[in-house]
Amino acid sequence: MGARITFITAALAAVIALAATSWARAADSLATPAISLQRADWRAALDQLRSELNAAPDVAADFALSARRRSVAGNDPRRRPALLQLNGVTSTIFTGIGRSPVPVLLPFDTAAYLGARRRGAVDPQTLPRYQADFQTDLFDAGPSGYDAVFSLAPEVTSGLPSRIFAKPVEVQITGSSITYDIADPAGGKGDPVKALSAQYPDLRRFIREGYVRYAFTRFGVPYVVSIQCLDSAPRPKRLACREAYPIAERFLRALRVAGGQPARSAPEIAQLAAEQPSTLDADFSYRPPGDIVANSGARGQSGRADRIVYSQIRFPVDAPAYVHSQSFGRRRASDKLDQPRSQQPWSQYPWRDSFCEARDFNVGQCASGFGHQGQDIRPGICPVRREGPDGCDPWRQRVLAVRDGVVIRSTRQQAVTIQVNSGTEHIRFRYMHMNPTAMDNDGLLNGRSLRAGEPIGVVSNYLDHPNGTTRHVHFDIQLFTRDGWIWVNPYMTLIAAYERLIGGRGREIGADPEMAASPSPVTTGTIKAPAQAVSPLGPSADAAVGRDRN
Repeated sequence: MGARITFITAALAAVIALAATSWARAADSLATPAISLQRADWRAALDQLRSELNAAPDVAADFALSARRRSVAGNDPRRRPALLQLNGVTSTIFTGIGRSPVPVLLPFDTAAYLGARRRGAVDPQTLPRYQADFQTDLFDAGPSGYDAVFSLAPEVTSGLPSRIFAKPVEVQITGSSITYDIADPAGGKGDPVKALSAQYPDLRRFIREGYVRYAFTRFGVPYVVSIQCLDSAPRPKRLACREAYPIAERFLRALRVAGGQPARSAPEIAQLAAEQPSTLDADFSYRPPGDIVANSGARGQSGRADRIVYSQIRFPVDAPAYVHSQSFGRRRASDKLDQPRSQQPWSQYPWRDSFCEARDFNVGQCASGFGHQGQDIRPGICPVRREGPDGCDPWRQRVLAVRDGVVIRSTRQQAVTIQVNSGTEHIRFRYMHMNPTAMDNDGLLNGRSLRAGEPIGVVSNYLDHPNGTTRHVHFDIQLFTRDGWIWVNPYMTLIAAYERLIGGRGREIGADPEMAASPSPVTTGTIKAPAQAVSPLGPSADAAVGRDRN
């Protein structure tokens, strides 16, 4: 009997040791993103500002444009550096513009506006006249750079060819000191734009991941202008990229220096830890990244084994929650809220990656070039409604902000994005399938600030209309690169967040034999600055397949 106990004890110890080894391997396999830092050439920015203001000599006379201070009284505003003076004026329009560590380029005729202001002729209602007729929808600046969203109304026709698309066209611009270095086979491509070559010698135009993008470098900093569009025939409710071209070029021609603040020192870099609990959770398990459902990838391609944890976030819903395909695998079970959990295959462990599942969305990180863009999350089942603080209302299961950040969303849009702009991160988190009317009513609109963990809605099934999909949250991540905002797989980011939420480590289940995921490089978080040593990165959020687009 004693020998038997000894054997069982030894076997148990071996199992525990194997499990510990597996946990350690999982921890070692977590990677953090690599980024590069660019330092702006502020002397070049001041030279450009000088040339722009010299077109209006009366305005230029009010600015300290020379390196030598003027011989004027100490309280005269002309003693202040020109860029600080400019921030003092433009911050009334673009709040916080002085927080940007890169020169802020906007479609803003600075000289004309300052001239009108000098004459007392500025009317806030006529502001678009100084912005090439664009309206400002969002401006957000922070330690990494700035982002802005402008829109051009359909009635603006001067200097533009006629168009079929009958809604305002949104144009985004980002200038950033941070770019993410991702494995990107589609990166760096594009064609020159002859009409803009004199103004932007290195300008590239390309269509990628549902946007036409214009990427260029100015003052040593990358900037990207983009418009969401489809490379197809124009329709009244669908903007074709060829109709977006002249609008983007109008925007680019109008870009001027509008502000920004030279950084006094390089950003402080702290180690980014992909934190994981030390103990194993009894229930939570997941399949490896890239292990998508067999034959669910576009063009017969498999998933991509991306193990990078791109940010440390709060999980988007309350536990328990489940990441699964909403379109493939076992046939979809009924979406009745009172159905037993045993009959709900999408509300069970292990989780499964679906980033590279077949969709008609362009996703450069997937081998086929097409994919899902993100992950679908279903909350745990509420079999009955229970009142009280511990109750679970199946119609009011919360969706939460994953980070402190700023909202990017216009009225009636189906998606809401939370943007983080810190000294070491420039990242976006997007949610889909909440009801747009509810988000409008809650003020979940451009510029609103959110705190991590703040409720922003409830899990719903909206896709073009109520009941358009199953009840779930589509969640994805975009990083700023030299090609603009690019989708990356949030799977490991969600796993790490869920482990912190439940206070226990998950178990990685072996890949299916038929899975042949394309490998992705495992990197540790680094930040690269020009001519400097590498340092650790610091921390700081439609055609369907299977009747479900996201």
